[in-house]
Amino acid sequence: MPRYAFQIEYDGGPFAGWQRQVNQSSVQGSVEAALARLEPGPHSVIAAGRTDAGVHASAQVAHVDLAKDWDAFRLSEALNYHLRPHPISILACERVSEDFHARFSAIERRYAFRLAYRRAPLTYERGQVWRIRKPLDLEAMRAGAAYLIGWHDFTTFRSTYCQAKSPEKTLDEITIEAHEIARGMEYRFHLRARSFLHNQVRSIVGTLERVGAGSWAPERVKEALDARDRAACGPVCPPHGLYLAGVGYRDDPFA
Repeated sequence: MPRYAFQIEYDGGPFAGWQRQVNQSSVQGSVEAALARLEPGPHSVIAAGRTDAGVHASAQVAHVDLAKDWDAFRLSEALNYHLRPHPISILACERVSEDFHARFSAIERRYAFRLAYRRAPLTYERGQVWRIRKPLDLEAMRAGAAYLIGWHDFTTFRSTYCQAKSPEKTLDEITIEAHEIARGMEYRFHLRARSFLHNQVRSIVGTLERVGAGSWAPERVKEALDARDRAACGPVCPPHGLYLAGVGYRDDPFA
């Protein structure tokens, strides 16, 4: 059966997450329903990562096996037609080899988190950015983030419901940028690793926000990490500022 890889963008706000769920709207379920309009199902679309309820994606990757030999461009166009009015877009589609696996072939995942300081409420970006009401110390957050780079036991920064076999992960990169917006500032956090634990990014950003606000010294991030205790973590930030921003492969099907 021909295998196809998709690069997918979506607004996670209306969905209970990527994974299909009974009696709840999901991204996976919506894409599979669109495919069923093109070929009889059932279909099983496998993603590089399962985003939680409210989490967005600017470059999710998924694959599916189909019976028909589709032209990749026509397949993406047809899917986008049948996905309306869901806030899901197939950005790219490519025929791939049968040994390509969206999840297990991935060698890195990239997440972005958007956090905005502004006294006035957000309007057209409401639901896309976590809004706070006080400015943050960018350099303090960068100093705190430096303690998290490398291989660590991230027990402090993972959900108690995380199903990963081990809390030990290597975090390859955290960069934090600041951009002026109307009457405020947006802080963008970029994190890169082979894989992440459940709620790891939101836990890290929530902790670094406390550093930027002056409630934590940067050194306290290291203390929290070394504690290997979920209770030592800062607050977990809301999902609507988080984006799955990219997935890396040795042979990128969309290169």
